[in-house]
Formats: sequence, structure tokens, C-alpha cells
Amino acid sequence: MTMDKKWPVLLFKKSLLKQRKFREIEALLGRTENLCCLDIGSDNGVISYLLRNRGGSWKSADLGEKAVDAIRSVVKDNVFKIDGVKTPFQDDEFDLIVIVDFLEHIRTDREFVEELFRILKPEGELIINVPHMKNSLLRKFRLAIGQTDEKHGHIKPGYMLNGLTELTKGKFSIQSSMTYSKFFSELIDTVINIGLGFLKKGVASTSKGQIVTGKDIEQYRKSFWLYSLIYPVAWMFSKLDHILFFVSGYMLIVKFKTCKESRP
Repeated sequence: MTMDKKWPVLLFKKSLLKQRKFREIEALLGRTENLCCLDIGSDNGVISYLLRNRGGSWKSADLGEKAVDAIRSVVKDNVFKIDGVKTPFQDDEFDLIVIVDFLEHIRTDREFVEELFRILKPEGELIINVPHMKNSLLRKFRLAIGQTDEKHGHIKPGYMLNGLTELTKGKFSIQSSMTYSKFFSELIDTVINIGLGFLKKGVASTSKGQIVTGKDIEQYRKSFWLYSLIYPVAWMFSKLDHILFFVSGYMLIVKFKTCKESRP
């Protein structure tokens, strides 16, 4: 692994939520060898990098120059800037598309689903990962301390399963769905975001919220080193989520298949 790829992977190994997110995505993927695939919304590029390592032909896309540059710095090529409505891809180009925390950042989710339908092959698969809308005490606390949807670049607070079902009706059928990441994991993430907000005070958020880059790792090396020391404690604390088996999580992941006939 080259140095320009090393920092996001190291950061990924200290991010409880990103690790869990990738595990849930990977569990739905199946084999990707010989498939033409697209990932959308991978922030600093680590999810794109890990997906490409699984095999297959991959392209990546995201909103905004900063997000695109961050992904390109990790995977180098086949990274595209999109606007949340149209993409530069061909009809029926992809066997598989993975959406990673993207729909909540755009106002045009219905139009974008139309576009996804266009570029997916018949029998193509779509995985969508979004925040699960929960009006919980933790959410109220986040809003009270300034961790608003706007600060994270969110146009919408999240989705319920019935909302995604309605959004994709007639174009995609649901194969499976689940929620994950419960109170204790999300509380850790809230604390980390408080610290990150303090470190990056005065730095404007992008359309994808605060994106951590290699430059940030260098600038805040001591802070990230300190977090690395307490990471085992955070990891153990997150395992308390298992006792909350009776409640839904703060993230929703759904696998779809296209309702699309092959062209003659």
C-alpha cells in the first residue's frame, strides 16, 4: 500500500461507524469479480478503496470538488463529480451500485433514483445506506449542541424504510433491509464530532459535511494519536449496543434489484 493510501485506511481502522458501515455493505454485496460497479458518496475515499480491493471494475462519484479530490487521492482514477440529478454514465452500464450516505445530501432524490434506474442493467442490484430517521433523545442532544443536519451537509434528517420503498416504487424491489449502529456507537460518534468540530473550528463544511483528509491527519497528528490510545475503550463501549436488541439503529441499509426488462 502506498503512503497516499495509507492514511485513510489507518483512520478507517479507528472509526467504529465506518468499519460497521463497510461490514454491512460487504455482507450485501456478494461476489463482485467480473462485475461493472459504481460507488457513490464515499467521502474520503476509503470505502471506494476497500470496494475496489474486492474485485470487479469500479467507478466512484460524489458531490463537490473536495469530496471528489479526496476520493481521487486514494483510488486515483475513474472518479467523477455529479450533481445529484444526472451522471455521465451510459444506459445499462452497471451491474451493481452502492450508495454510501448520499441521498440525504441532495434535494433531488426522486430524480436521482430515476437516474440510477437508467444506468443499472436489468437485474442490476442497488445498495443504499442512509441515516435512519429517529426522533430520539440523542438526536435532540445533537441538535442542542449544534450538530445539525445542515452542519453535516444533510438536506434531509434521514429516511424510514417506507420512505425508501415509496421513492423506489416501480423501479426497484427490496431484497433485504436492516438498521444498525445503536445508541452507544452513536454516542461515541457524537463525542468524536464534538472534538473534530473543535479542531476544525472556522473551517466551512462542504456539501458532504466535514471531510477528513490526509492534510488534517498531519495537522492534527497529536489529537489523532491521543484518540488512538483511547480507541480500545471506545470499541468496548460500542459493544453495549448488543443489549439494545429491541430498538432500531441510527443507520438504515437496503438492498434492491431493478424492475427492468432486458432490451431487445
